[in-house]
Amino acid sequence: MRLRKGLLSAIRKAATILPRDVVTALKEAIQKEDSKLARGQLATILENIKIAQTDSIPLCQDTGIQTFFVQAGVRSPYLGLLKPVITQAVAEATATVPLRPNTVHPFTNKNSGDNLGQGMPVIDCELTESDKIIITLLPKGGGSENCCALKMLTPSAGISGIKQAIVDHVIACKGAPCPPTIVGVGIGGGADVAMKLAKRAILRKIKICHPEPTVAKLEEELLKLINKSGVGPMGLGGNTTSLAVHIEYAFRHPASLPLGIVLQCWANRRAQIQINKDGSIKVG
Repeated sequence: MRLRKGLLSAIRKAATILPRDVVTALKEAIQKEDSKLARGQLATILENIKIAQTDSIPLCQDTGIQTFFVQAGVRSPYLGLLKPVITQAVAEATATVPLRPNTVHPFTNKNSGDNLGQGMPVIDCELTESDKIIITLLPKGGGSENCCALKMLTPSAGISGIKQAIVDHVIACKGAPCPPTIVGVGIGGGADVAMKLAKRAILRKIKICHPEPTVAKLEEELLKLINKSGVGPMGLGGNTTSLAVHIEYAFRHPASLPLGIVLQCWANRRAQIQINKDGSIKVG
């Protein structure tokens, strides 16, 4: 019961309250904008955020696909409960937050009505040497998800080719992902690994750089290049096309260079819940 209630609380928080680091980045962006139109767009976004939190209503009508990144401690006694309780919490949240029913059958287009269905909700699980379970929620909207891409580059493309592919892709998307975006980048592994790394990358807080200086420098370079594109907030021009670029990587096969690009809209919604061994729960 406590676990279900904790998950329900986290889902509601993710849908209605934008994390502080994102709000701060948006407020800083409005101060740097030269374009009156861009400042107006950012001001409207910030007003939207305020209303959603005050009235406890979703930040966006597209409440996304409910995605759960689980760091599962192998010594936790609650591992077996996770999938059924997460599923139950999503169905309940759909009715009570409320969340828009966003899961449809890929062949018949029939809507399940409760954000459940084959493969839904998405649960990405990583085992850890711990007795705790940490679940990070990511409600991912359709507009930004449509702008995700996998690029299978040749190894000879190198870092310059990676940079060119990312910047070109963000510019080509224009206003479709509802910028300013957070750009998640996954490099290496295989095709599936690169995309998973890119999606995990957007979970990192804004201004938290990659711990390796070389990667952190590449993140900074990419952000500057993207913001020089002039796409701007909602694609209407300006200095702020993206708020952050976050990179994660894995070793790769010598013959391939997979590049995953995941764009997240300005509503970079997320929340976290920690389940301790004694059953106590912390929603953050």
